[in-house]
Amino acid sequence: MSRVFVIDDHPIVRAGIVGLLETEDGITVAGEFASAEEALAQVAELRPDVVLMDLRMPGLGGVAATRRIARGEFPGAADRVARPRVLVFTTYEDDDQILTAIEAGASGYLVKAAPAAELIAGVRAVAAGQTVLAPSIAAQLVARVREPVAAPRLTPRETEILGLVAQGLSNPAIAARLVIGESTVKTHLLHAFEKLEVSDRTHAVTRAMERGILPGTSH
Repeated sequence: MSRVFVIDDHPIVRAGIVGLLETEDGITVAGEFASAEEALAQVAELRPDVVLMDLRMPGLGGVAATRRIARGEFPGAADRVARPRVLVFTTYEDDDQILTAIEAGASGYLVKAAPAAELIAGVRAVAAGQTVLAPSIAAQLVARVREPVAAPRLTPRETEILGLVAQGLSNPAIAARLVIGESTVKTHLLHAFEKLEVSDRTHAVTRAMERGILPGTSH
């Protein structure tokens, strides 16, 4: 028997979900809550296997609540209580919301427009230790992963200085060429290193060429 918590601040929506789940064999609603705070306070006592979590609620939001559950941060003897798995059930299909929820520890993400059978199957799958994503969500994540890496946004001055580095000029020579202080050259280079995620001049030039920021090989 899979014990489920239902967290949703809309009473009618919550009642509908509870009514649906209670008709299914092997699933019991261990608690229904209008806020994540109320649910977290009952995890240690009622020990749900799955938490069906809305994302946007007054007070503690679904992502923050998911993160606390994943970390075992709820009242009671957390070290002796199995952490429930979280299945996000929301109306939101924004890429950032999805990724944030999954990074927080959610085991699944379904949208409320999904058929009842998809929700039931999702609850059963998550209870069994599987990961569940609505087809539309999975497609979005695949598309996002396949997006080409965007080139870092270097300022015109950072690009100019990096171009002079590529020509073999030293920091003093660059400072003299641009009539600026050597410390200013170093500052611009450090900013460029940070944006390009490198730690030295050679790798900075190589990365800038790879990304098409400087003349050379680009994607």
